[in-house]
Amino acid sequence: MDTLVMKEEQGQVVYEKSGAILREGGLVAFPTETVYGLGGNALDKSASQKIYTAKGRPSDNPLIVHICNEEMMLPLVAYIPEKAKLLMDSFWPGPLTLIFKKTEFVPYETTGGLDTVAIRFPSHICARKIIECAGVPIAAPSANVSGRPSPTMADHVVEDMNGRIDMIVDGGSVGIGVESTIVDVSGELPMILRPGSITKEMIEQVIGSVKMDEAITKKVSDTVAPKAPGMKYRHYAPKAPLTIVSGNEELVASKILDIIKEKKEENQMVGIICTNQTKSFYTEKKDDLNNMVIKVIGDKQDSKQIAHNLYHVLRAFDSENVSIIVSEHISTGILKDAIENRLMKAAGHKIIYV
Repeated sequence: MDTLVMKEEQGQVVYEKSGAILREGGLVAFPTETVYGLGGNALDKSASQKIYTAKGRPSDNPLIVHICNEEMMLPLVAYIPEKAKLLMDSFWPGPLTLIFKKTEFVPYETTGGLDTVAIRFPSHICARKIIECAGVPIAAPSANVSGRPSPTMADHVVEDMNGRIDMIVDGGSVGIGVESTIVDVSGELPMILRPGSITKEMIEQVIGSVKMDEAITKKVSDTVAPKAPGMKYRHYAPKAPLTIVSGNEELVASKILDIIKEKKEENQMVGIICTNQTKSFYTEKKDDLNNMVIKVIGDKQDSKQIAHNLYHVLRAFDSENVSIIVSEHISTGILKDAIENRLMKAAGHKIIYV
């Protein structure tokens, strides 16, 4: 049976319908300011298990609990460190997730077996209204099949989740396009576990020095329990294998063109991810090398635009007949850490240096 899809513009009727489904243990996908989330009652063990099943997600990968006011989190966390309070005052509601020591009130099925709980207070009005109508905190990872690029439009959610969940709220295209920044405040020194639009520099302006977890840039061992979503498993990946090419701009383009030539001999199409500034390297060769599909991710100097377009571009290749995808290494702008992290995870850390 197809999943019910309702437009956010229908307002209160949508919020109340979503809230009722969530209270009864069902699953609802809805927009946030980052990506679409797949919501279930965070305090209901079976609802959390349904989320893992719908996504095909490993059960040791913790879920982020979404709230609609700070009072809602009080029964969920053992204590709130002073630095966490400063971050909450500065960035909530917004795209920041904080990890606290949990109380017994939060089931281990929601936290992936961990004694910590990840909490986020979204700024998106639709998300907050739905949580308010549900009357319970909502566990909401990204509303995609595990490992796939996160959904930034309702169509992406329908593609992955139709028939798997009870309802999808269509709120159009999201604003930011990459998931929230995750900061672990459960230990002595706060640590960034996932970069996002709240950057390290922004955080340090509020609380001073923070560490970056090495899993942001390195592949994590299979024996390690992930402390936050996206740390351990392959994520954000299109159907065709992705490789990143890093180095001088012209050398990168030359290497990518060499790959296209090799694949032409094998009668294979190649997907290219480039910027406005580098597109001409490939379009100039289009007549000779007609086995490429070019996707421009945005302006090299506008990292917010690139972050907004990233998952849409990765998903767009799924409808093209490409055997592989090759992306330029994009490392500029305020959101470069978030963009690099997502591309490296999508590529399974496969990178060519030139």
